[in-house]
Amino acid sequence: MTSEDEHGDDNEGAARRGGRRHSLLKAAGVVLAGALVLSAAGAGWAYWHLNHNIKSVDINSALGDDRPAKAVTAPTASVSASASAAPLPSGAVNILVLGSDSRSGKANAELGGGNSSGARSDTAMVVHIDEGRTKATVVSIPRDTLVTRPSCPTSSGGTTSVAYNAMFNSAYSVGGPVCAVKTVESMTNVRMDHYIEIDFSGFAKLVDALGGVTVTTDEDIDDDKSHLHLKAGKHHLGGTKALALARTRHGIGDGSDLGRIGLQQKLVKALLKQISSTDLLTDPTQLYKVADAVTGSLTTDTGLDSLGELMKLGQSLKGLSSDEVNTVMMPVVTAPSDPNRVVANEPEASDLWASLK
Repeated sequence: MTSEDEHGDDNEGAARRGGRRHSLLKAAGVVLAGALVLSAAGAGWAYWHLNHNIKSVDINSALGDDRPAKAVTAPTASVSASASAAPLPSGAVNILVLGSDSRSGKANAELGGGNSSGARSDTAMVVHIDEGRTKATVVSIPRDTLVTRPSCPTSSGGTTSVAYNAMFNSAYSVGGPVCAVKTVESMTNVRMDHYIEIDFSGFAKLVDALGGVTVTTDEDIDDDKSHLHLKAGKHHLGGTKALALARTRHGIGDGSDLGRIGLQQKLVKALLKQISSTDLLTDPTQLYKVADAVTGSLTTDTGLDSLGELMKLGQSLKGLSSDEVNTVMMPVVTAPSDPNRVVANEPEASDLWASLK
């Protein structure tokens, strides 16, 4: 064999090896491209699924202009046209947050029984976030508060009648989220910029997705109705027990709604601490579980009814720590007409609401 033949064989071998490498690289490229397509499709499906989880109510259209004025906030700092993302909102905002005792669906039924037609706002909080969004005040409204329930529009096109000395949580029962918002605005003279409602199942799933919450109880709790039995002290609770803690009232204090509110405020703080201590961005699986738990049981106003809007709200609160969240209860006194009910204690209640404008 001549050297030329040898070189020819080497060239052919190199060509074959190069061809094999090219084929392998091509195959790897196809696999990689396929993986990227599947990954993008999976991410797209996840986004679609989470986005379509959210239910919404067009409260602004339902209530029209018969509402307290919107708060005037400083304009958001401008950004250059080349900026890749829109600026996050930073103005003060008021959000009515309701925990609904709706038992529609198997998961909710197992956590409380009953039916969806009798749903009420089991928990009501007005969340006021200060300008700059680094401080917040959470005001709990006792559900046993007697109020003047205003006339509310109904989904059928009619209106409900004005009701005097009505239980606060009856507003949700007779007119859903729209009437709940209108009742809160009527009694506080504060505009609710947004509405968020989460049901029994969603709250329990959220706590589980976060790995539970740690709370400290000041007294023993023995409540057969909520199936909660805890000794005083620190406890790490899963979703079902955390929900029971939020709902218990017969095993603490005088058995009224006022004692329960203190426990609910402990849970709010505990949830904020758990969220801030969990690096969800490094664990996509847990992040998805949390997002699915939240969106799957969420009803919002139309201003928050997309994953993008909820994410924007969450990102705008990244500077808010649990230490900067002040939890209070609307000042109340025993109702003159019923020792088992309360009414707003004036002028303290009005002064509190005025501070949130």
